[in-house]
Amino acid sequence: MDITRRRLLSLVPATALLTAVRPVSAGAVTADEPGLLLANAIAIYAGTATSNARTEVAAKVAAIDATARTWLAALDRAGANELFAGLPLGTSDPNLSASYQHLYEIALAYRRPGPASDLQGNAQIRAKVADGLQRLYDGWYGDQSAGYYGNWFTWEIGISTFVSKTLALIDAPATLVTPYVASMDAYLRNGKNGDVGLDSRFHTGANLVDITANRVLQGALLGDDARIRKALQDQFTVFATVDPYHLQHGVTDGYYADGSFIQHASVAYTGSYGKALLSRVVQTIKILDNTSYAQTDQLVGVVQGWVEHGFAPLIFEGWMMEIVKGRAVSRTTTGYDDVAVVVEAVVDLADYATTADAARLKAFAKFTARPTINPNSFVSPVSIARFADLRADPAIVPADLNPAASSVAFNAMDRTVHRRPGFAFALARNSDRISKYEYMSGENLMPWFQGDGAHYLYLSGQDQTRSYGVDYFTTVSPYGLAGVTAPVETRKTIPELYGTAYYDNPPEFTASSEAQNTYVYFPTGTNKYSGGATLDAYGAAGWVQSDDFAYASRDELPDNFVTYRNASATKSWFLLDDEIVVLAAGIRDSDRAVTTTLDTRIADPGEAVTITAEGRPWTGSGRPRWLRYAAANNVAVGYYFLTPADLTAGVQQVTRSRRVIRTANPDTPVTKQVFALTAAQPAGSTRSLAYALVPHATEPALRAYSHGRLAVLANTPRLQAIHHNGLRLTAANTFTPGLHQLPGLTIDGPASVLLQRTPTALTVAVSDPTTTRATITLNLWAQYLRPATPNPAVQVTRTLTGTRLTFTTHQTHGQSQRIDLTPAW
Repeated sequence: MDITRRRLLSLVPATALLTAVRPVSAGAVTADEPGLLLANAIAIYAGTATSNARTEVAAKVAAIDATARTWLAALDRAGANELFAGLPLGTSDPNLSASYQHLYEIALAYRRPGPASDLQGNAQIRAKVADGLQRLYDGWYGDQSAGYYGNWFTWEIGISTFVSKTLALIDAPATLVTPYVASMDAYLRNGKNGDVGLDSRFHTGANLVDITANRVLQGALLGDDARIRKALQDQFTVFATVDPYHLQHGVTDGYYADGSFIQHASVAYTGSYGKALLSRVVQTIKILDNTSYAQTDQLVGVVQGWVEHGFAPLIFEGWMMEIVKGRAVSRTTTGYDDVAVVVEAVVDLADYATTADAARLKAFAKFTARPTINPNSFVSPVSIARFADLRADPAIVPADLNPAASSVAFNAMDRTVHRRPGFAFALARNSDRISKYEYMSGENLMPWFQGDGAHYLYLSGQDQTRSYGVDYFTTVSPYGLAGVTAPVETRKTIPELYGTAYYDNPPEFTASSEAQNTYVYFPTGTNKYSGGATLDAYGAAGWVQSDDFAYASRDELPDNFVTYRNASATKSWFLLDDEIVVLAAGIRDSDRAVTTTLDTRIADPGEAVTITAEGRPWTGSGRPRWLRYAAANNVAVGYYFLTPADLTAGVQQVTRSRRVIRTANPDTPVTKQVFALTAAQPAGSTRSLAYALVPHATEPALRAYSHGRLAVLANTPRLQAIHHNGLRLTAANTFTPGLHQLPGLTIDGPASVLLQRTPTALTVAVSDPTTTRATITLNLWAQYLRPATPNPAVQVTRTLTGTRLTFTTHQTHGQSQRIDLTPAW
């Protein structure tokens, strides 16, 4: 899909998407259409006779039956106040939700077509499911005055999802459907009059899609055409690109023009909530197939745009990058399992796309589905069969949707991804717009610095579970994540501080309160400067380290609320072909020592790991010109120091339980060799750093940097800039107001700037990392230039001393503006 489609996505308003739902009119919907919706839904979850007869689907079918047998046995063993043995009911909303889930899993085995079993179509099994639904309703769900304890999600989304599907699978009678739907409406307490509340902070993004998908099924079960249409109209609001300057219903959750996805108002979340939303909206497209309820062409195009510009850049060799997972980074099933959800959605979406777009999607699915993928994790047996056909088709040639070389600025969610053949570099930042981290419900217990310039350097040909994922966060110190500057102190987790999974101080601080979100679960930073420019496949990113919002508001918070002060730093990342250049200035804390971790990597115990400095074995500390880290499977990263620095580097074997980062993780000990390259400084001191990260570095390549490949032009809290001689590229971030002088160039800051020269032209790209400026001005001294192609967002003015460029950045939300210039004579 070309840039035209991407531009289109940024312009499609919610009102246009709502026209995809045809207006209600007499005779527009036949009596059997709700039944067709249900049949489509059942085919998604239980499969079809054709799909389930396939050998590639046999394991999925067997798993459905085995799971049902497990829960049927638990149903028979249940004691008092239980529907299933081991899940006592009455005070635990997770147990109630799990009980509904297990009824759904039994119903799947009852309803699934394909190879015969004693469960399939068994009237006694259906009766057990129906009886279980009735018992749960009568004893623990139907009384709304007794329900709604624990997590709001359980009552408004989780239980309703299982109930709606189960009622459809067993073709439940009206005597069961009607009271259940009425109760599900009553539990929508964050909605409006038993329906969706588009103004509610709970009914947004992925949560809104879940709620409305359930309500479509409920409408089909009731034969209620108006309910179906209202649910679809509500759901289709998520297809509209979020315009941060013209918010609909005040909602910041959703997809942005630059491909960013935000959930929970300020959390970068493509890899968790974003993939869940993708999965459910594609299911909606499938449920609506061959009905008169929707014309899905517009929807398919929008979702394809999400895949191409939102998901593809964040997937490296079948692995979902850590920077967009929120609290899900602490789960044991991340990375490759995340991408399986995306691949299933892409495989299904391809069936609805136009011929050329379908071919691109199928090629991407085949490219992305490495041997690490598990098709049996797909929701739908039909999707497994489609995927098997795609894999077996020699006419589908695997192809990435990403260019081999790219630099992507997801500035709307403070994330950057830089790719070259052989590696990908992912960077997490924060601002007063985007959260520093997300902790919630005992997940991601030690998250404090995950958005403070933490980076992840993915190397090709690797099993990424050995480098990142849950074991990285388990064994690497939370204060020593790669790229992080942290004060030397010990922080406590929320359960350690307060004895519960949240700060309990009603009425402002309750489990799901807005105050809990703002100050505990996902606080933003207090800095405005976070962003950067891109120029073709090159990029610049800048960020000012700050305290979080909770610390800044400490005087307004209760006395027993604990906050932590951060260290100070100003940082830039310049993203080139063979290296990532990192500048850091103003690193300081007035009364605590500070450690900056230039890089951290993990390796398996017993794996050969070597550290060399300028060709000799490293002794542990010193001021080397360069270092090289190497491990098994051709892992190598080089570090060239553009200015001398006292450094410490070493490898330590660490063993910790996965439970230290998530209370629900199994108490499984993990042992890793942890490499850390650090720069320490005493309290009250100020220092700067300038170095290049060099993926796949060889010793000759590192030696070559001494020949003047890179030059640091400035490295202060006001201005950071480099020049790459071979690329003829100058990159700069200015952080303060006023004029900033570089050779032949003045920048009116704050700004992010890239300039690249060729023998006959100069190309300039500029962005506003603060998202607040109306214009940014550059003066090119003694250079008389004119636009090669006019850009209405850039004014070019000839002056007595050169050329002035005025870039319009008003309400561009950090987007880069570009101009190509040629000599004026």
